[in-house]
Amino acid sequence: MYSSETKIRVRYGETDQMGYLYYGYYALYYESGRAEAIRALGYTYRQLEEMGIMMPVVALNAQYFRPALYDDLITVRTILKELPKGSKIQFHSELYNEEGQLLNKGVTTLVFYDPKEKQKVSMPPQLMDRLKPFFKTTT
Repeated sequence: MYSSETKIRVRYGETDQMGYLYYGYYALYYESGRAEAIRALGYTYRQLEEMGIMMPVVALNAQYFRPALYDDLITVRTILKELPKGSKIQFHSELYNEEGQLLNKGVTTLVFYDPKEKQKVSMPPQLMDRLKPFFKTTT
């Protein structure tokens, strides 16, 4: 399993009249977590794109348990529970407040896509090599 944590402070402009993080912004928090998780592996989305790989979102599921509030410092935990196989990769996101309460969970499915060939492709071998050590099992 691979995981990464990113901190994001809820900005005023991201909240509704009740001071709650607007539900639509959770997907952006997931994206920030994904980008930083990939960065922690030594790559950026930009570098992947320069390698000819795009990563469009093909599915998103979210569950809301408690509201994130204006000025809360949120921890976005991004988890890869499985080593990706084929063209799909699933990122599990968990958002926690400063008290450690689980606020939200989501699963975002992306595919590795070659825009020139207009087809799905496997994860770049360089990225796979960075992830493999996190999924070694002892027998």
